[in-house]
Amino acid sequence: MDYEKVNAVDFGRSLKGIGLNLLVSDVVRLADFLRDVFAMQAHQVTADFAILTYGDQVFQLHSDATYHSNPLLGLVPEAGARGGGLEIRLYDSDPDKAVKAAINHTYDASVLQHPANKPHGLREAYILCEDGYAWVPSRPLTDAEIND
Repeated sequence: MDYEKVNAVDFGRSLKGIGLNLLVSDVVRLADFLRDVFAMQAHQVTADFAILTYGDQVFQLHSDATYHSNPLLGLVPEAGARGGGLEIRLYDSDPDKAVKAAINHTYDASVLQHPANKPHGLREAYILCEDGYAWVPSRPLTDAEIND
């Protein structure tokens, strides 16, 4: 599918399985951050909407204005974190590279946890975006890292 040219009806009809749609305060800024830090592809980016792809996964960013009649909007806090408690795990992103890119990016992200080898077989980090979503880049541990 050509995400740069697909219209809303065809895009909506193409979605399958579980979908992720993040309501964010600044679509353009977050799309730029996700592209630059996690090598995601951003499509049809406007102030109100963007299609993001990560590998063969697709998800969406929406601004508050697009949720004018959505029942969820009443639950979104006026201030503070929107995504509290949500981890978005990115299993194909090197946490060391992602943290370095996040620290050097103009977007105001916070590194909650620097890269660390975990007992569940992954090296991972926690990066919190301005909207409160926890982005967790991770990769499998190598045999040498497991045996250390």
